[in-house]
Amino acid sequence: MLPQAPSLSLRTMAKIKKRGEAGAAKNYITRNQALKKLQITLAEFRRLCILKGIFPRQPRHIKRANKGSTAPTTFYYTKDIAYLQHEPVLQAFREHKAFAKKVNRAIARREWFAAKNLHDNRPQYRLDHIIKERYPTFVDSLRDLDDALSTLFLFANIPSQKTIAPEITTYCARLCTEWQLYVMRTHCLRKVFLSIKGIYFQAVVHGQEITWLVPYMFTHTIPTDVDFRVMMTFLELYQTLMGFVLYKLYTDENLVYPPKLDESLDDQGAGFGSLMLMAADADMLSGKNNLQSMESTAAAEAEKNAATKNDGKKLSTRDVKRQIARLSHTQDNQNEDDVPALDTNVDDEDEDVNDAFVPQSSKEDADQLTTLQDLQKQAGEDPLPMLFSRYVFYISREVPRTVFEFILRSFGALPNNIGWDAVAGAGSQVSEDDERVTHHILDRPVEGLSLEHPGRRVYVQPQWIVDCVNARKVLPTDPYRPGQTLPPHLSPFVDDREVARQGGYVPEEAKKQLGLEQDEEAEEDEDDEDEGAAEEEEQPQETASRPALDALLADPTGAGLLEAAELEAEATGGEDALLALRDQHAKALKTHKKQQSKRAPQLSEEAEARDMAKTLLSNKQRKLYTRVGQASGKKQEEKLRLEARKRALSKSKKKASST
Repeated sequence: MLPQAPSLSLRTMAKIKKRGEAGAAKNYITRNQALKKLQITLAEFRRLCILKGIFPRQPRHIKRANKGSTAPTTFYYTKDIAYLQHEPVLQAFREHKAFAKKVNRAIARREWFAAKNLHDNRPQYRLDHIIKERYPTFVDSLRDLDDALSTLFLFANIPSQKTIAPEITTYCARLCTEWQLYVMRTHCLRKVFLSIKGIYFQAVVHGQEITWLVPYMFTHTIPTDVDFRVMMTFLELYQTLMGFVLYKLYTDENLVYPPKLDESLDDQGAGFGSLMLMAADADMLSGKNNLQSMESTAAAEAEKNAATKNDGKKLSTRDVKRQIARLSHTQDNQNEDDVPALDTNVDDEDEDVNDAFVPQSSKEDADQLTTLQDLQKQAGEDPLPMLFSRYVFYISREVPRTVFEFILRSFGALPNNIGWDAVAGAGSQVSEDDERVTHHILDRPVEGLSLEHPGRRVYVQPQWIVDCVNARKVLPTDPYRPGQTLPPHLSPFVDDREVARQGGYVPEEAKKQLGLEQDEEAEEDEDDEDEGAAEEEEQPQETASRPALDALLADPTGAGLLEAAELEAEATGGEDALLALRDQHAKALKTHKKQQSKRAPQLSEEAEARDMAKTLLSNKQRKLYTRVGQASGKKQEEKLRLEARKRALSKSKKKASST
């Protein structure tokens, strides 16, 4: 009888896993499954994912994640969808559904008063908690401010339509103006670039580089292939984020946020002059004024309710909230009136001391005005934030006033030293005939235009302002006079020195600024010496072009080039030309061998390193590396071809000038 095998206990046996209940099938969920789980529509799901920062994920094994199916679908993390189930905004969406059903029912029954009351008390939600979740620190919010600012400036300049209410455009413009006001006050602007898409700005705030794009003030055509519902969701998030950031920035500068708006000046197009900065005192920062306003609001609310009862009218909750907000705003303004107002145009005390010498003379003292040359000599002593502090500017009507006023004030120009045409808006402190004007910014044809004004005025095109900012110094104005061909407008966001090191193309103007043209001139001089020695040996009667000879000297080891050059020499110069050709070929071949011997050790080491690196790569990575190498080789060949063409042109110009 055979011995019986020992039985295994249930604890030692492996747990049997069912298909689709573990691994990728459990960690990932499809979009349709997420919609059923959350019980919301696709539009609401997209909106919720944008607000919470949840994105689709690509599983490593799609077939396993989709439970054996290979159909194309969109996957999300299961834990992200479970995280959305407890979102307060999701509850607000559900309340809005119930509200919409009630409003439709009231309208169908012709209960207009009930429908209006429901509409006035429609459910509202806030995104404050989402901002706190996505940006734990203030630095995190500053790092994500690039897209927010670009979107806000886009909607501030976009025309109103069915999907974009005028209130949204107005609010975006207000946030953009408040941001520019802070940048002007702190002088944190560093780079400006005029591109085809718009104007790029870069500021450094709390050590973080923030770059945004401002579109040109043209009539924009609304594209039809853009889903503005998605754009409006991003805009809603960015508006809330910008409100948090501006409150923090203004509070750090001991200013009240939001700044007080002068509606009369705003209606007249004053721009930055319509906003007034208010100094925040200790009571306002601690919140005591808010407590007082709440107490006064409660008393006002009681009086309001009493008046309502006497009149026999019924007030909705929405009306009460509006009245509370109105009374609170009134009380805040009363408290702010007790605090001295800060002019948006006035800088800190240290900056005022530095700007005390700016000439403020009247027209009667024109003879005593400091010359423009003296101001330019003194301007070299100013730091970058105070680059334009010594000058007086006038902006013509064809120049975008808001943009260049922002640039000038960000780099030290005082508001009372900047003027513009009356058609551009109110608030100009300098007239066109003011003799204090040093720079008249003009951007229109000068034919038949008188460019003579008394005083020390010089006419420049708008690019001069931007180039001075990027160069970090006051540039000469002669190349920027009206009617002149402007110098190349180089991007400050490109490191030309790094591009030159990697073998890329660098414009001539950038080479002059970086001093790279000296190295090229030295190389050209060496080439000229070698070619001069070769030309001395040539016969003076040889004036005809010899392409075969040029090709042979460029590549002495080329197959078939020597034979073609010999036939060409016999046809043009006979036996003497043939002997001269052989001597030139011997010298070129010797020079080529020396160059190869110098480069050989370095090239061999680099080749060994590349071969070793290739062996450690996968097949896919190796193919990608090969394609990158081929692209860089083509790039280097193109660079050498352009440089050779440039040298040939320069030599022809020198010969033409010498003759």
